[in-house]
Amino acid sequence: MARPGGQGDLVVLTIGAYGHDEQSFFRALVGADVDTFCDIRQRRGVRGSRYAFVNSKRLQQSLAELGIRYVHLKSLAPTQEVRAAQKEADKAEGVAKRQRESLHPEFAAAYRKECLENVTGAGVLASVPADAKRVALFCVEELPSACHRSLAAEWLAGYAEAPIEHLVP
Repeated sequence: MARPGGQGDLVVLTIGAYGHDEQSFFRALVGADVDTFCDIRQRRGVRGSRYAFVNSKRLQQSLAELGIRYVHLKSLAPTQEVRAAQKEADKAEGVAKRQRESLHPEFAAAYRKECLENVTGAGVLASVPADAKRVALFCVEELPSACHRSLAAEWLAGYAEAPIEHLVP
């Protein structure tokens, strides 16, 4: 599909950290020919050593070594208030964050209203290099269906008329 503005074909991919180790995470990106990595987290750190490879500075260094560009798209990160809607739903359903398999409809509605309605596809793509072809949206959850990155990917792919690929462990 053509990128708006005649900028070539674009594929929107998603990837999470959980479920990967460092090697499998970067192998997945390289194997999918990702050229631009978009971090859509509000806070770009993860506690503990198991996922330290996705802490911002270390992540950016590793991506640079692989020739993959890094972009922080904070505009696509859910606010603390929006995240609270999912946290409350998880608590009410007795589901731990890492065991969640899908987003609660309240979270999805809040994310679309508070985040996606305040940005434009053109604005987001203006933050991504014009020659980007395979753009990965990143957050930490293992399953795209349990993470806002699936909503952001659907929205961006709809704007850009691009296919979506989810990279899962």
